[in-house]
Amino acid sequence: MRMNKLALTMMLLAGATGAVAAEQAGDPAAQTVTQSGPAAISSPDSGAQRQTASHPADVPVVTAAPAAQSSSPSPETTPVISTSVTAAPPSGNGVAPAVQNAEASGIAATQSSGSAPQKAADAAALPSQTESRASDSAAPAAVASSATEKPETPPATADADTPSASAPTPSVTAAPFTPAQEARIGEVAKAYLLQHPQLLIEIDQKLQKMQYDNQIKAMTAAAIRHQNALLNDQTIPAIGPADASVAVIEFFDYQCSVCARQAPIIQSLMKSHPQIRFIFKEWPIFGYRWKPSFQAAETGLTIWQQKGADAYLKYHDALFTTGHIEGALTQKDIARAASVAGAAKIKARSQAMLETLSGTDELAKNLGFQGTPGIVVMPVSGATAENVTVFQGGATESMLQDALNKAQGQAR
Repeated sequence: MRMNKLALTMMLLAGATGAVAAEQAGDPAAQTVTQSGPAAISSPDSGAQRQTASHPADVPVVTAAPAAQSSSPSPETTPVISTSVTAAPPSGNGVAPAVQNAEASGIAATQSSGSAPQKAADAAALPSQTESRASDSAAPAAVASSATEKPETPPATADADTPSASAPTPSVTAAPFTPAQEARIGEVAKAYLLQHPQLLIEIDQKLQKMQYDNQIKAMTAAAIRHQNALLNDQTIPAIGPADASVAVIEFFDYQCSVCARQAPIIQSLMKSHPQIRFIFKEWPIFGYRWKPSFQAAETGLTIWQQKGADAYLKYHDALFTTGHIEGALTQKDIARAASVAGAAKIKARSQAMLETLSGTDELAKNLGFQGTPGIVVMPVSGATAENVTVFQGGATESMLQDALNKAQGQAR
């Protein structure tokens, strides 16, 4: 009886073992359980360490194996976790990436329909144990990777807005206009000037003032250089005290219309300023056209040299009183004016007067005068650019007064 029971038991065990073996040989899912299951579940720490030791920059990544269907369906299936460890490629900056994914995928494994109740219980407990081990294997792998590897610090990059210490500072230069831009600017400027032609008058006036100021500045400097010829020529008529501190020098022609208008202003100024010396430079610029201009100048110099200051002043005023200017002056006008001065029968020494008149002409040109009248107001001594005033043309009495004040203030 015992032998029968023992034989029966051995037969049952042999049949069950053969069924399982046959089932494993024909079912790929079963092979996955026996082959890949232990590699994924057992010794997760040692596997992670082996990966870390061979590839310091690699971190084990858990990927899910595809689910396989049993070729022969069975009423009782057990999900099994199948995991494979693959080394993820290192990132570009040398820092290992974090664990990306760890999933459990159920694989249908067929079991024998004639399994014992204990096998069913063991099969029911297998998913929870496998899942627990799979999660445990993923966590130590990540911890081991982070413990053994330190991310490299990325190289410091300079801020784009911060200039480098060695980089040269670019120089800012204005780019020239292109030919097309220049042409367009010219068109716009032309159109604007055509719409506002009064601007051309303003520009011309501004330009003339600039030129005049520059001319007066140069003439002032010339007057200072030639002050001895202006102030101390004894052949030239001079009215006023010899020790005067300020002098007014006038270059004139008796037939000059502006000089004729200037004459009464000079007369008024002489009366109101007896302490000022007035020097009259006979400059007959119209003598080449009208001979009386030269004759009148020569007669005036002769009266000055022979009759003195008072006679000369009478002659001077008498000629301008006639009002005969710009070719209207006659020899009779000259003789009448000389008679008024008490020098009717005076005879001019032509050679001596010619030399004086030539000297005046040269001096006027050296000063930069281009016509009559030309007036210089300056101190007798200590002349500077700040106290010398030059008038190219006529000047009003107020203008002359301002020039006198400036010269006197510097001379005192």
